[in-house]
Amino acid sequence: MDIPQSQSTANLFTDTSINKIYDVIVVGAGPVGLATAIGLRERGIDNILVIDQARAFRQIGQIVDLLPNGLKALKCVDPNAYEAVKTASLTFANSPQPDGEKKAQVMETNPPKPSQEWVSKNLQGKKVRSISLSFDVWLQNYGEGRVSISWYDLQSTLRKLLPEDKVKPNHRCINVVDEQEYGCVRLNCVSNVSVEANPYAYWADGQNNIDILSQNSDTTSQQSLTKALRAKLIVGADGINSTVRKALYTDSSYQAFAKPEYSGFAAIYCREIPNIPNQLRAHLEENFFAGSPILTVTNYERASEPAFSECPRMMLINRQSIGYLLHIFVPLNSLQSKSGNELLDLALQHLETAGFPDELKQLVRLSPPENLQQRPYYIHRAAVDAHRPPAWSLGRIILVGDAAHGMPPFMAQGANQGLEDAIVVTTLIHKIAQENNWNNKQAIALAFKKYEQIRRPFMEYIQEATLTQFPNSSDQQWQEYNQTVYGRNFDQLIAQLRV
Repeated sequence: MDIPQSQSTANLFTDTSINKIYDVIVVGAGPVGLATAIGLRERGIDNILVIDQARAFRQIGQIVDLLPNGLKALKCVDPNAYEAVKTASLTFANSPQPDGEKKAQVMETNPPKPSQEWVSKNLQGKKVRSISLSFDVWLQNYGEGRVSISWYDLQSTLRKLLPEDKVKPNHRCINVVDEQEYGCVRLNCVSNVSVEANPYAYWADGQNNIDILSQNSDTTSQQSLTKALRAKLIVGADGINSTVRKALYTDSSYQAFAKPEYSGFAAIYCREIPNIPNQLRAHLEENFFAGSPILTVTNYERASEPAFSECPRMMLINRQSIGYLLHIFVPLNSLQSKSGNELLDLALQHLETAGFPDELKQLVRLSPPENLQQRPYYIHRAAVDAHRPPAWSLGRIILVGDAAHGMPPFMAQGANQGLEDAIVVTTLIHKIAQENNWNNKQAIALAFKKYEQIRRPFMEYIQEATLTQFPNSSDQQWQEYNQTVYGRNFDQLIAQLRV
């Protein structure tokens, strides 16, 4: 698994100056990449840069739930980042900033809204369990709360905590080259070119139009500019379809792991169902919603069976309008190039086979085909049967977040586990800086090995819970999972890293 060595590129790259070598370049300006950069600056490592392929940062993405483990990690990364994110979340009401105030700051927060619950029910509408959406309830149970925040607001809040010149959009990494003679790694980047659709991370509608994050879809054709950036260390935080990951594994024995693997699960999403008959709406409210804004319905009678993970799970959302998200276990070719009507038929087929009640099937039948979207879920497995799993680092390069261990969102741990990566990586890089080991290959290798020794076993546990849904087998297992994931002491983790 060798990174390509340096070659002459004077005729290929517009910017090949070696005068500027960053201590760290973070590839990917999502929440995990930004949190990593914030953590490095908080620890005195200021010679850093964050690059992202997005041409501009625009309002895209869905709601992210930051749970106690993610918030604990973020607080360890930087207490100011923690407060700023909490303040910007949907869980708290923001007080206005003074006129002319440009610097991101921590604001006083109003008390959270009255407690609501995310309810899980069986096919008969009986409550199996409920999860509080209250910050204070989680704080009392696990020593930290939970907040909901839009992906864009999370990204924007973290980005504002970094100097503007530290975050560069419109820099799409195309490959990574080890320049041993300079004691650094070179990133070759392209700017001002159209970006291909990422088939691994976004939704597609019934007409097979892929939402590739609108910030990448400028139609104005511009001349491309290719440049080189250099750093002593590279942190690959560029998502499940990571270019950095491909550079590590392509042309190696791990080439099969360069791209993500289809997990076997997918989702069919209907954002809004208009014109629901009053009688059906009343049935849904009485038998399922019962005042809850969000609930999950599945066949919990099969929770103790190994095949429970393959049971369809229907998330019902009742806010300004009623919509749903249906998770199904399905071959990938069942989704590809399907029209809205075909997606509707597929959803109804799975609900019928699983014995879902008539009112939920009736609701799905009312779905406008043009409102239907589908999304396959991909994964980078932390555990690989019969194979030694590919390392999450090589030389001066390390992977974090979805680039290392992306997975379906069923347990809401993607962003939270990425923030855990961020605190581990920033602590270890800080130790490298403190001991001036930027050019000590052995020290870097040992630090990155420690990252993986700590994070991989836990990610194996999280992925198993995500794919098999084992916490749902019993209340005891659910409580054990919650305590294992949310109740940890991160101060002890950091002390372990500093040894």
